Amino acid sequence: MSGAGRAGGQGGAGGAGGVGGAAFAGAVGAVGAAGADEPRGVVGDEERAARVALTRVVEPGDEVAGGWLRELGPVGLLARLRSPEGGPLPGASAVRMRGLRTRAVLASPAADLAAAAEAGARFVCPGEPEWPRQLDDLADARPVGLWIRGGADLRLWALRSVAVVGARACTEYGAHVAAGLGAELARRGWVVVSGAAYGVDGAAHRGALGADGATVAVLACGVDVAYPRGHTDLLAGIAERGLVVCELAPGDHPTAPRFVQRNRVIAALTRGTVVVEAELRSGSLVTARAAYRLGRHVMGVPGPVTSGLSAGVHELLRAEGTVVTDADDVVELVGDMGETAPVRSGPVVPRDLLAPAAARVLEALPGRGALAVAEVARGAGTTPEDALARLYELQSLGFAERDGQAWKLAAGSRADARRGPRYAT
Repeated sequence: MSGAGRAGGQGGAGGAGGVGGAAFAGAVGAVGAAGADEPRGVVGDEERAARVALTRVVEPGDEVAGGWLRELGPVGLLARLRSPEGGPLPGASAVRMRGLRTRAVLASPAADLAAAAEAGARFVCPGEPEWPRQLDDLADARPVGLWIRGGADLRLWALRSVAVVGARACTEYGAHVAAGLGAELARRGWVVVSGAAYGVDGAAHRGALGADGATVAVLACGVDVAYPRGHTDLLAGIAERGLVVCELAPGDHPTAPRFVQRNRVIAALTRGTVVVEAELRSGSLVTARAAYRLGRHVMGVPGPVTSGLSAGVHELLRAEGTVVTDADDVVELVGDMGETAPVRSGPVVPRDLLAPAAARVLEALPGRGALAVAEVARGAGTTPEDALARLYELQSLGFAERDGQAWKLAAGSRADARRGPRYAT
């Protein structure tokens, strides 16, 4: 079923009764209303069938094939690949043409659409109502189409989404940070997008789901393939309450190049990418740098300088990235004007409230013992009369006390006296 026929299916994964779902629904309502009058095309059956077939023929991210698709259209390209009389396409060797023609002849759109329907999935073409237009930024590397499981509208969800990606073999710190980001972003009405891998990806998805929020898993395999196997239950939960998205036809399995190309979709789909733990050679950095090339925000969570799993993040922060430590930082970058992170500072102690002259007199008092007023005045750089007046002020505030003809810090350690009495605020 196409995106055009699913107008009533948007509420599936936001957690209708959840905090995250309510926040997301309100946020998307405003964004979606702005684009409600934009014309969205309906793709014909012939083009849809051709695009479905091409997901079996063309590898994700193939810009050469994307150029053919742009020039010939999906129907024309498929016909050219299936024709034994057709000459080689520009940029394709004879060997490659034979491989593509073999795939094209064997492709069965009807069988793939039936397999997708059995898995509860649909196929969405570029230009249809559910197609996220930001994927068009990929130009010739744009997906031929998307296979989607889940009841929500991908285009609306992608309008307010953030990618959270990172190391598969993450540390406990990385899993904790990713889950926290996923949960807090979801509570603030943001869709959390990731790749459903072990480690950081899985933690981010679980954090969003645990907050009754919205999350999208972008896979490097068929929409009906549970990969990794250990995340079978997680992927089922995401499909039920969120969205599972991929470019590959049903039943296709992941390969190393497909993981790399999957990352460009995550980068293009979202407003920004957050990297939580990544080695110097990492697929997460591929996602982040793809986001940077596309003009999206690139963010990283710093970790210990002694950890190899944070080395890639630190290199990213030295170049394209911005430091973030929580959801407030992320939303300040990717959110609308006025969504700023709170100003952070250390606690205000009573000494901070002293006038500069009184603070200088306090600093002139020794840590141990007492001083005459004249010595305090000399240490504070003021007159004895002014020093005495300030000492009485400090005494009334609990910072200092008189000891015969001399003055000393109030009872307790020097640090406590500098901060004032424990009841002071």
